[in-house]
Amino acid sequence: MRAAWYEQLGAAKTVLTISEVDLPELGSGQVRVKVVTSGVNPSDVKQRIGWGGLTMRFPRVIPHNDGSGVIVEVGEGVSRDRIGERVWIYEATLPKGLGTAAEFVTVLSENAIALPDSTSFAEGACLGVPAMTAHHCVFKDGDVTGKTILVTGGAGAVGTYAIQLAKWGNATVITTVSSEKKAEIAKAMGADHVINYKTEDVSAVVKQITNGKGIDRVIEVDFAANLETNLKILKRDGVIATYATDSQATPQVPIYSLIYKNLTVHYVLVYAMSKFAHEQAAIDITTCLQAGVLKHQIAERFPLDRIAEAHELMESGTAIGNIIVEVSS
Repeated sequence: MRAAWYEQLGAAKTVLTISEVDLPELGSGQVRVKVVTSGVNPSDVKQRIGWGGLTMRFPRVIPHNDGSGVIVEVGEGVSRDRIGERVWIYEATLPKGLGTAAEFVTVLSENAIALPDSTSFAEGACLGVPAMTAHHCVFKDGDVTGKTILVTGGAGAVGTYAIQLAKWGNATVITTVSSEKKAEIAKAMGADHVINYKTEDVSAVVKQITNGKGIDRVIEVDFAANLETNLKILKRDGVIATYATDSQATPQVPIYSLIYKNLTVHYVLVYAMSKFAHEQAAIDITTCLQAGVLKHQIAERFPLDRIAEAHELMESGTAIGNIIVEVSS
């Protein structure tokens, strides 16, 4: 099969190679999927460059955890009824470093979720990391009915799903963005209120919107950058669910400011979520897909031969939405 792979850490165009490689082995409880579309996430490029001290986990890595395609073969213990099933895939690289940037991928059957016919393969490849992260951030602390939720970075891959899942959960959603273009995307995703943090005072606008009551939960894209504002706007017993802090990896946290309001901070890494959390996310995401209530923001599509460009675009931080690689038809 054709696949993209690397055997050392480094720049995309330096280390990524595309060639014929052996099919991944099919084990008990696994399915082999013919990949149609592969999803690119920040964690994929961070792993490839060795960000934050990350090392090569395997002698050769085929990148990308997310993807979509059709099950063509099943291992022992998996019903043959799954053959021919359209699926979206998550956490493909975790067992052996063999991800979805290839014509075929082998994953645990539970990591290949049925993809409704109404959802395209391109859209299916967007779901794993972004939608599951968003789901856990929104619902980790329970029902959000009647809650007021702030989603920072509302036009991003996680942010767009967080807005939609929170609205599906009957919350009022406020979101922050940095441009008018991103504001339009956030509005299209269903946000009740959109704040441009470049031109508006977020805490003042939130106070006005909520009549001074504040925010119940914050879904946070940059913990360090927004902590000061979040401390001002969160209600007593409020929650920050953060999945990144790229502006400062080791921020100083004013502990007593959190204690005085009895705040909770959840640090969310999709790869560390429990099996139950993954299952709940998959169930709810599937329900939303079947109901047609999830929209998908695809920023750019690349063929497999141009995977290095896809990685470079992700690293640039300029893409608004998901980046996907089209592997086969």
